[in-house]
Amino acid sequence: MSDVKTVDQNGVADAPVKTEKQLKKEAEKAAKLEKLKQKLEKKNAQPAQPKEKPDKKVKEIKEVPVYKGNTAPGEKKDVSGPMPDSYSPGYVEAAWYGWWEKQGFFKPEYGRDLSKPNPKGSFVMVIPPPNVTGSLHLGHALTNALEDAITRWHRMKGRTTLWVPGCDHAGIATQVVVEKQLWREQKLTRHDLGREKFVEKIWEWKNQKGDRIYHQLKKLGSSYDWDRVSFTMDPKLCKAVNQAFVIMYDMGLIYRSSRLVNWSCTLRSAISDIEVDKVELTGRTPLFIPGYNEKVEFGVLASFAYKVVGSDDEIIVSTTRIETMLGDSAVAVHPNDPRYTHLHGKQVLHPFTKQALPIVCDDFVEIEFGTGAVKITPAHDPNDYEVGLRHKLPFNTIFNDDGIIIGEYGQFTGMKRFHARKAVTKALEELGLYRGDKDHAMVVPMCSRSKDVVEPLIKPQWYVKCDELAKNAIKVVKSGELKIIPEHHEKTWYHWMDGIRDWCVSRQLWWGHRIPAYHVTLKDGLCRKGFKNEDLWVIACSEEEALETATKRFNTDKDNVILQQDEDVLDTWFSSGLFPFSVFGWPDDTEDMRLFYPGTLLETGHDILFFWVARMVFFGQTLLGKLPFKEVYLHPMVRDAHGRKMSKSLGNVIDPMDVITGISLEDLHKTLEGSNLDPREIEKAKAGQKRDYPNGIPECGVDAMRFALCSYVLQGRDINLDILRVQGYRFFCNKLWNATKFAMTYFTNEEKHEVCPKQLSGDESVMDKWILSRLSYAVQACSSGFEKYEFAVTTTACYNLWLYDLCDVYLECLKPVFQSGDSKAIAAAKRTLYTCLEVGLRLLSPFMPFLTEELYQRLPRIDVSVPSICVAEYPEVDQCCWRDEQSEKDVELVQKAAKIIRSARSDYTLPNKVKTQAYIVSSDPAVSKVFQAYNQPLGTMSFCSEIQITNSPPPGCAILTLTGHCEIHLLLKGLIDPEKELSKMEKKQNDLTTSVDKLKKAMAAEDYALKVPQEVRDANSEKLEQMQTEFQRLTLAKETLKNI
Repeated sequence: MSDVKTVDQNGVADAPVKTEKQLKKEAEKAAKLEKLKQKLEKKNAQPAQPKEKPDKKVKEIKEVPVYKGNTAPGEKKDVSGPMPDSYSPGYVEAAWYGWWEKQGFFKPEYGRDLSKPNPKGSFVMVIPPPNVTGSLHLGHALTNALEDAITRWHRMKGRTTLWVPGCDHAGIATQVVVEKQLWREQKLTRHDLGREKFVEKIWEWKNQKGDRIYHQLKKLGSSYDWDRVSFTMDPKLCKAVNQAFVIMYDMGLIYRSSRLVNWSCTLRSAISDIEVDKVELTGRTPLFIPGYNEKVEFGVLASFAYKVVGSDDEIIVSTTRIETMLGDSAVAVHPNDPRYTHLHGKQVLHPFTKQALPIVCDDFVEIEFGTGAVKITPAHDPNDYEVGLRHKLPFNTIFNDDGIIIGEYGQFTGMKRFHARKAVTKALEELGLYRGDKDHAMVVPMCSRSKDVVEPLIKPQWYVKCDELAKNAIKVVKSGELKIIPEHHEKTWYHWMDGIRDWCVSRQLWWGHRIPAYHVTLKDGLCRKGFKNEDLWVIACSEEEALETATKRFNTDKDNVILQQDEDVLDTWFSSGLFPFSVFGWPDDTEDMRLFYPGTLLETGHDILFFWVARMVFFGQTLLGKLPFKEVYLHPMVRDAHGRKMSKSLGNVIDPMDVITGISLEDLHKTLEGSNLDPREIEKAKAGQKRDYPNGIPECGVDAMRFALCSYVLQGRDINLDILRVQGYRFFCNKLWNATKFAMTYFTNEEKHEVCPKQLSGDESVMDKWILSRLSYAVQACSSGFEKYEFAVTTTACYNLWLYDLCDVYLECLKPVFQSGDSKAIAAAKRTLYTCLEVGLRLLSPFMPFLTEELYQRLPRIDVSVPSICVAEYPEVDQCCWRDEQSEKDVELVQKAAKIIRSARSDYTLPNKVKTQAYIVSSDPAVSKVFQAYNQPLGTMSFCSEIQITNSPPPGCAILTLTGHCEIHLLLKGLIDPEKELSKMEKKQNDLTTSVDKLKKAMAAEDYALKVPQEVRDANSEKLEQMQTEFQRLTLAKETLKNI
């Protein structure tokens, strides 16, 4: 009924006459207001009562789920019970590994007859054997995460797959550990025990502690064939080492010679280049050196004068190691240096030995450096050694194995080398020959094991002749027969091979493969004419064979021969270089050798490309005539979050087991107290730990750590590992768990499903088709990533599929479908959802073996013939051919619209439970058609009760621009208080202005670029841009509010 209006004589309308119902309503309203007024007046008349503060709510700590199933070791885990409410790494990782191992899933024999060729091919790889001494570090964790992902992928591709585990005897490292233990527990040295007893002691230690690293590898989920595990000191591998040495000696590739080596005075042994840390100093720096109570100064360039014989002239030379002048045998100048032309052919007088030393001309001298004159000590410097050879100079060894001065050097004889440094300086000052010193940037070679300064010493050693081996190694890379990935490492390969020196393979240790060389002495003492010194060495695999060879060579009886086996052992890299075939039984013609050599891939860190990879190539080509593998993939180095090298003294070394299980800061500190760190460095390391891990390291679990490490791998870049990122993937695991748990509620107990066929039924909704298209894309991206060793591509594809496509979009869009009651739509949605879960888990399985197994076993599968996800088929592109790029573009537009609407809702502080209406105004029919088709998904994603496509939106809307042809009108009228929202926005803009000004001021500081790390500067720039964008958004929102 319409209101009745009357008009007065001036033409002005009176107020409409109200109905009885309206009058009654107004009376009730007036009564309510009066009642409220009286209540307020009464309240104001009473004195204010202090409010009692409610008790502070104590945060409820949920109990962490623990697997309590009665599962015997090696038996299958019981997953019949309900899924715990939240993801727990400990619960998920329990019991699976023992079952995998017992079922033989990791063996190449599983499910096939090895005597018959596999049409899908094979994949064979050996572990880079970790040292038996230690526990795993993050470098090992990265190696295993990558190698296991690769291995599991090949296994799921149906190939005959073998990944061989093993451990390296680690000559120096193991001997040092046991020596320290022996001294700590019994105050004995190895010499007190003798060689035989000491080696027994090491075997005893190995048998007690040596399996620890294998348990850790199993903890990481690494899918090795443990029946083929190999230790480099096993009899089988010892046989291979001896045989290789004998064969290469007989080929003329191994010889004995006195050369300059890296000598550790503390270890009393030669060490390899990889065991030398090059410590860079910018100038004068005191360092702690083993065996010295006071610090020793380095980074100093000292100058002194040599007097020219028969003249008043002098030559000033400079050195960072003034103590070695005792062993000088010449002074060198450049032949074209005009300052010294008049001294060519003359001599200088050594101030202490009184020997005349020649002045030699050599091109290696840099005219511009220092005085242009260089002291030459051939026995104690690599460059001087070469000069000494060229000019046939005496090689004066002034140090013994302990670094003590030996020889006729008067007061200096018997001094330690760095005590002699001070004494020589003082003596030169007293003679008036010292010309001062200055700070000097230099590199100090330090033994990585003993932390002693490496001393170049001339020692008789066994060498491998490398020139021809290197030429062959260059040839196979250039021809493509051996592929090095990433390609930029090829330059390093060529650089090392072109400048290669013969390889010193002997070490003065007791633990290791004793060199199969026997020195011959004849009891009758008769001199055998025509025999050189090297002929007195017999190379043989056993003493019996050596005796046989010696009697023939010297034409004498066995009783006349005394054999003394060389005391030295072989460099650890020698036995490691044989690993790709010694593990299969070479030199014997075994079935494993025929089946599994050569291997497919060698994966390792780029830092041992030369030390290990090159040696394996040398041995494979030389001893078997075949490369040991077809491809080499080199992963980057793991550094801390600040880009620093992992170092115990910095406190940034992380045990992967601590990342898996979590550790408090206090317990992190305790790990330092049990280390070999100098007590003076422990406090510094603790401070580093406190700065980087103030709350300790949270429990992340195996799967999250593996996934994080693999996601970091971008070819050509080192990894700056941030534990918070690993924790982020722990949250991702939780998301997977919750998503699967939620999805499983849509399946009844009786239902069983299978993956969608290639040809869809036609009942699928637009969102079903879209998620299947995204799944198809993920399959293609994952396959491509594995094939190209682009692990970050694969992990990103998995992450995006599960988090952004499945959880954020598809699962949300399913809710109205299951509420609709449409049986066809629900059936299609269930089939699609199951497909996403199963295929998605199989994609993830190589990276997250435990979580994917736990969830896979709970899926309502029709086909249960596949017992485990680790032997399930990896999703193939041709089986998941549902890609629809147009569908993906359409949903991308819908997601963009949903994001704009959600942002606007956030700006106007509309909670999700308050539904609004959106009106799409588009001049592009194609866009309108998309929104018509995706009306319901858009409403779900944007919390709208209604989406209309119209050209006449109602007033009271915020206008949001989607494209140049499309606007979204979001109805706000009646949902918000404009004045209140304007006030909030004003305050927010004021806060933003303050923050922006403060940040700009900090970024404008003069020393900002110098003092602030690059990653912090990048973060600040991004933060500034975000704040400025938010300010602009709020300005637009305010304008809209003013018009409502």
